[in-house]
Amino acid sequence: MLSVPDVAVVSVLALLLFGPDRLPKVMRQAGRLMRDLQNTSHSFIAEMERAADTTPAPPLPPRPVPEPPAPPPEPEKEAE
Repeated sequence: MLSVPDVAVVSVLALLLFGPDRLPKVMRQAGRLMRDLQNTSHSFIAEMERAADTTPAPPLPPRPVPEPPAPPPEPEKEAE
């Protein structure tokens, strides 16, 4: 976070670098750039949240349990 003396130094440097005529124009451009960057990041975050927000699929009905196969019939015994 910038303190008050830091802001004062940055303001004086900006004034010396750009001059009093160009400084408002430069600051407006910087503000537009920040707004565009913020809008882009918000739309990106919203799109990622939308993509991640999937509704769970309805549960599948239970599958019927197959009955075990019947044992083979026993062969008839012949009378002796």
